[in-house]
Amino acid sequence: PRWRLIEDSARRWALCYGYQEIRIPLFELTALFARSIGAETDIVEKEMYTFPDRDGTSLTLRPEGTAGTVRAFIEHNRAADPLPQKYFYIGPMFRHERPQAGRLRQFHQFGVES
Repeated sequence: PRWRLIEDSARRWALCYGYQEIRIPLFELTALFARSIGAETDIVEKEMYTFPDRDGTSLTLRPEGTAGTVRAFIEHNRAADPLPQKYFYIGPMFRHERPQAGRLRQFHQFGVES
């Protein structure tokens, strides 16, 4: 399929320039996005798919990849590794937007962080 060709091309490009692939979870703690994107932004207030977990913890389907990448960097103490570090991700993101041409509630994103 065409999407696989696009993903493979993006992956090759990123690896060629020294980026490492990172896999981030589909669900993250809601507080992560409120802190990183801003609690008063449209994404946090209106566009996130947020659900309570069994224990009442608020979880959100990832609306973007930067926050999860930074969280993983910090949690896994990657700052102790030599810099610069370069990461890329490819995967589905979710936003509760009004469907219209070019805007879907689930979309795939390629991103790079360094």
